[in-house]
Amino acid sequence: MDDAPGLSDQYRMASPWPMFVALGIPISEVGILFDLFPIAVGGLILFSGSVAGMAQESGYAETPWGPLAILGALLLAAGGGLLVADAGLQTRGYAVVVSGGLLLLGSVVGRLFVQRTDSSY
Repeated sequence: MDDAPGLSDQYRMASPWPMFVALGIPISEVGILFDLFPIAVGGLILFSGSVAGMAQESGYAETPWGPLAILGALLLAAGGGLLVADAGLQTRGYAVVVSGGLLLLGSVVGRLFVQRTDSSY
């Protein structure tokens, strides 16, 4: 039985990632702008996870764990810069650092515990 009846291989499948990127950016900006810590962290995780998923789906990365680690490290560096700048951006800096740390942790856990089920993954 076919999983997608009526669809053929000649048509491109739609990707869900652009919608999540488009949602992650404003959610993280609202959280960072108004010092809403959980909203900022959630938005940055949504944005970064979506970018890593797009990199894997488009073939730029074999798995999403590498791009996720790179984005986590970039966020850690950016958040550290905000904390060092000490220009009244402490809450925003902590939100960026925490989201970067969670992304790095997620990439390590994903690399260690997620099993490949398909050769195209």
